Amino acid sequence: MTSTGPTPIVPNETAGSAGFPLHKRVLTALAAVSILGAAGCAGAEATSPAAEQAAESPAQETTAAAPEATAAATADQAYEDGTYTQTGSYQSPAGPEEVGVTLTLEADVVTAVEVEPMPDNPTTTMYQERFAGGISDAIVGRKLDDLAVDKVAGSSLTSGGFNEATDRIKSEAQL
Repeated sequence: MTSTGPTPIVPNETAGSAGFPLHKRVLTALAAVSILGAAGCAGAEATSPAAEQAAESPAQETTAAAPEATAAATADQAYEDGTYTQTGSYQSPAGPEEVGVTLTLEADVVTAVEVEPMPDNPTTTMYQERFAGGISDAIVGRKLDDLAVDKVAGSSLTSGGFNEATDRIKSEAQL
């Protein structure tokens, strides 16, 4: 018998995997590797960039440069460093609502934020708590003038009160 070319080999798609086709096993293996890779990367940012920089530079150099850096930063600053608290209001379907906002500023950058839920009904409680839980990731490390929050953690109305409180903080902290 004469062969006209190589005979294609068709893998036995159920061999060794309790009836799962080969393509499903491959996709499952790829998904597992992807998840493990993401989990391995998650621990990579255990320290903040500021902490790494502080650990790398000697304390004497930081202390010596601090007065000059502070003077230069103050000249370019629009807002005084410190912690500021204001209340903002907004309209929800259930009526008027308020939310408390505390921002800590350093060289015009938000270094910390706290949102105090002040709800009048259970639905508002849920949305304000979601907002409070997600706002830090959205704004810490950003300049105060660059903040424009519209939706955080599924809460879009609370942002109106947050933005109003932030505007009041800008007025209070302005140099």
